[in-house]
Amino acid sequence: MSASSAFNEEKMGSSSVGEAEYAYDPVSGKIFSSDYNRHQSRYRCIICAQKESHLVHYVGRVSLQMIARGKNASDLFPAVVKNVACKNIEVKKLVYVYLVRYAEEQQDLALLSISTFQRGLKDPNQLIRASALRVLSSIRVTIIVPIMMLAIKEAASDMSPYVRKTAAHAIPKLYSLDPEQKDQLIEVIEKLLADKTTLVAGSVVMAFEEVCPERIDLIHKNYRKLCNLLIDVEEWGQVVIINMLTRYARTQFLNPNLNESLLEDGGSGDKTFYGSDEDEDDDEKENKEKAEAAALAKRKPYVMDPDHRLLLRNTKPLLQSRNAAVVMAVAQLYFHLAPKAEVGVIAKALVRLLRSHSEVQFVVLQNVATMTIRRRGMFEPYLKSFYIRSTDPTLIKILKLEVLTNLANETNISTILREFQTYIKSMDKDFVAATIQAIGRCATNIGEVRDTCLNGLVQLLSNRDELVVAESVVVIKKLLQMQPEKHSDIIKHMAKLTDNIQVPMARASILWLIGEYCEHVPKIAPDVLRKMAKSFTYEEDIVKLQILNLAAKLYLTNSKQTKLLTQYVLNLAKYDQNYDIRDRARFIRQLIVPTEKSGALSKYAKKLFLALKPAPVLESPFKDRDHFQLGSLSHLLNAKAGGYQELPDWPEAAPDPSVRNVETEEVLNTGEGRIGLLGDWREVPEWTKCSSREKRKEKKVEKPFYSDSEGESGPTESADSETNSASASDSASDSEQSRSSSESEESDEGSESEEEKENKNKKKVVKKAVKERDTIFQTITPSGTLKSYELLHRITGEGLSVEYCFGRQPFSPDANMVAVQLQFTNNSTSETKNLHMKDVKLQSGMRVKEFPEIELLPAGDTASAVMGIDFCDSTQAANLQLCTSTRKFFVSIQPPVGELMRPVFLTENEFKREQGQLMGMNELTEKLILDAKYRNEHAIVQRVTTAAHLSRVPCGSDNEFAGRTVTSGSLVLVTVATGEEGVAQLTVNCEKMVIGTMLVKDILLALTQ
Repeated sequence: MSASSAFNEEKMGSSSVGEAEYAYDPVSGKIFSSDYNRHQSRYRCIICAQKESHLVHYVGRVSLQMIARGKNASDLFPAVVKNVACKNIEVKKLVYVYLVRYAEEQQDLALLSISTFQRGLKDPNQLIRASALRVLSSIRVTIIVPIMMLAIKEAASDMSPYVRKTAAHAIPKLYSLDPEQKDQLIEVIEKLLADKTTLVAGSVVMAFEEVCPERIDLIHKNYRKLCNLLIDVEEWGQVVIINMLTRYARTQFLNPNLNESLLEDGGSGDKTFYGSDEDEDDDEKENKEKAEAAALAKRKPYVMDPDHRLLLRNTKPLLQSRNAAVVMAVAQLYFHLAPKAEVGVIAKALVRLLRSHSEVQFVVLQNVATMTIRRRGMFEPYLKSFYIRSTDPTLIKILKLEVLTNLANETNISTILREFQTYIKSMDKDFVAATIQAIGRCATNIGEVRDTCLNGLVQLLSNRDELVVAESVVVIKKLLQMQPEKHSDIIKHMAKLTDNIQVPMARASILWLIGEYCEHVPKIAPDVLRKMAKSFTYEEDIVKLQILNLAAKLYLTNSKQTKLLTQYVLNLAKYDQNYDIRDRARFIRQLIVPTEKSGALSKYAKKLFLALKPAPVLESPFKDRDHFQLGSLSHLLNAKAGGYQELPDWPEAAPDPSVRNVETEEVLNTGEGRIGLLGDWREVPEWTKCSSREKRKEKKVEKPFYSDSEGESGPTESADSETNSASASDSASDSEQSRSSSESEESDEGSESEEEKENKNKKKVVKKAVKERDTIFQTITPSGTLKSYELLHRITGEGLSVEYCFGRQPFSPDANMVAVQLQFTNNSTSETKNLHMKDVKLQSGMRVKEFPEIELLPAGDTASAVMGIDFCDSTQAANLQLCTSTRKFFVSIQPPVGELMRPVFLTENEFKREQGQLMGMNELTEKLILDAKYRNEHAIVQRVTTAAHLSRVPCGSDNEFAGRTVTSGSLVLVTVATGEEGVAQLTVNCEKMVIGTMLVKDILLALTQ
């Protein structure tokens, strides 16, 4: 009988005597019963004999559910693993999960499937390539380490970002399996760090943190790229990158609060214990102060590094993230790196997280409690957000109490104490005890309310709840140490409580207080000792120790009344079960009762027992946590967790910032067989590479790295025709330049090699392509009037007025700059001399090409100039200083988002293809109703091209426009689809979400005005 027929009979219900019966569903029957081991061969046959359509059901239901229920399914290994070669992706996934679980136990059989995974690494489907690598890296068998290393190296160069991401995930797995591969893995990490895909960034940084966090040099060249990609990385990757950049910044930038901390340290020094600094020599103090003042004077004024500012600027928008971990990561970055004046921006974001789940609240409040110790001011406006609700868990209540106590000052203490009075009435005893401790801390920190808090705590001594009374006694004891002579009545009142209070800590506190200030209650203290001597044997150990201390102090101050009582107590303690109490009794007896053997130590008994003790300082338990990085597990536990990396100290001198400079790649790359024409990458025609037909046949065009997004198809006919149809306005100048250059080359032809000649020919082609590109840009520039902006008013400029506009022409000195046309008008009666720019203050990454100096501008005359500004695809203003021979004027140029683009020619098919790759988060859609006079096609085109420097896609089904950002070359696609009755839909697809969002607003405004 075959295995399948046997299974069919089993399914129909036939069973022989003595065998287990199975239901139709193998899992719901007796597969997991005690007699399962007797039928393993039957299950192997079931899995082996099923058709491909049934394998998903049986492999998943039998093997994986057995694993989930803790059953040993290792005996099914051969039957399951043989299906790894199945073409069904679902079956492969199930087999992969099973294989990861049992590969270590069945190493020999797992090795037999390695060849299948190696074939999977070359599969056309990126999901199969990634799954094969994931399973291969999860097999914990040291013998396949070389195979895993080779697979990771190949995957790191894969055309799919998803596979490269999986390669980054596999790196820590291989490192934990064989740490000796660290050097080779670092090479792979270095390669993946240079990847410009947001999908890979977070994973490779995580691999960097696991394998080589000390190799800061790998981050230098990629620092700015990571900062700029941060906004588009997935949330998990954002957290990893931000934490890494926090530690990087602490090693590469100066402390922005250094001068302020020096002033604070110089203004208030910490006093040592028992006032020993009173004995310090005055001359030494003066010398120390002079040295600190000299060091402060020599220190240069702090100027923030542009890369430091870049990190703070690019992480700030993430405070609005919906992910609490991202917000917390940005908050800790600002707390550790930002100037004090800028840290306050994180307060609102953290307060927003307090509306989340209790687990999130717990973590956030832990960090807020630490922040409020050093930066109290930034959370004071949100005081009411930390008020406690009755539905809050106890842990949340206690943390909110901690924050409220840290925020208490002379201004808000009355409000906070009213809140505390309400909290004391709660039924949660732990919360009430924490509230009483918080009142004590407020009284310690703010002297103006100390008496008020003390009176309130004394009233609590009459509370019916013993725990409330006990906690109040402990807090009152600490407060009375500050001014005991003023509160002898309170000490007498507390002495009467010894008959009622049974909580050991409270009884011990009362006894310590009476013993310490026995001279204030000389009649009551001996009586208290008498009562304690009666119950000594029944007391807790902590109370017994305080009874011994009380007896010793009374013996030294009032030996006539307490001598016999003291000896009685010491005799009781001599035979106590606790050795601490026995040792204390022997020590006290030898110290206070002088004998021949006691020695000289008994002379100093009073100094030892009755020494003046400083008042205790009630501090926050979060005071010592700030040395841990906020948001980390170590900070949460207040202990160093495994894998925690210490937050580095700020460097004393700024490291070299040039290590982060990256040489910009050439826009036109003929060596790769591609040329950047019209802002897009296209393959260079074969005739530009080789002169002979034989060479054209032999030479192969090198494929681009990312085949999914670049170079999928060759140059289209429309692009070629557009290239060949360049305007003839520059043809004469091109021919003259080429003629002059050819003549100069012929004169040196004899001394040049063939390779140099070939390179010069390539450069000619590149120059010609640039000319053609610029010509096409000019032909597709919209004909609408350019909008002018006022840069300097004639009243502010004392007769000199300046206007500027964006000319929408390529800036010839630098293609990455936006051309800004300036028009100067001298409205005064005197001439203006030496007009120029000076002291340009720019954001990080921005550049300016200043206009030539205007030496003389006569009265009533007008002059024009052109300057170039690289705004780095940002609408932030460029702050400039316009100078004449006598005056300086501070001005700023802020571009509309539409002027940060240059038009690009795309065919309809190219537009649709590119639009399909910019979906999801890269697509923004808005609906609008067009005014009656703007519903025709001509009006829409004019409005859109006026709002943004884009070109229209010819022959498009809708009004479609295309362009690229000037600096980064990111693609911008705009579609205006019109419907009936003026209803329209605006769609913007852009790689940069911030630019896309701003562009949608501008175009909406242009179409609806």
